[in-house]
Amino acid sequence: QLQLVESGGGLVQPGGSLRLSCAASGFTLDYYAIGWFRQAPGKEREGVSCISDNGGITKYANSVKGRFTISRDNAKNTVYLQMNSLKPENTAVYFCAAVRSYAYASLDRWIYDYWGQGTQVTVSP
Repeated sequence: QLQLVESGGGLVQPGGSLRLSCAASGFTLDYYAIGWFRQAPGKEREGVSCISDNGGITKYANSVKGRFTISRDNAKNTVYLQMNSLKPENTAVYFCAAVRSYAYASLDRWIYDYWGQGTQVTVSP
């Protein structure tokens, strides 16, 4: 059974940090690009960051550049999103997604085939 499972969300104060994890089972992430997306109530799902199969390509939404870092550990079949200097507007459900690809990554949600169920991130005093 192919699954993506997010973890690491929670409640943090503004300026705090969280590290989200996206763990895959049922397939290997070696040949997949991974994207992180988020969706706040009443808003469209938007791309946050993405990474190519070997980590050679990374992309970030302008609003998170310099604060968020995406990385992957293919040996652990896991992708991470390190989030620093968190702001209240970063509050959302965060999803990871995967698509088979080679040397490619995109923040376009429509290209991804597999999705996790999301993890809640809340930034509040």
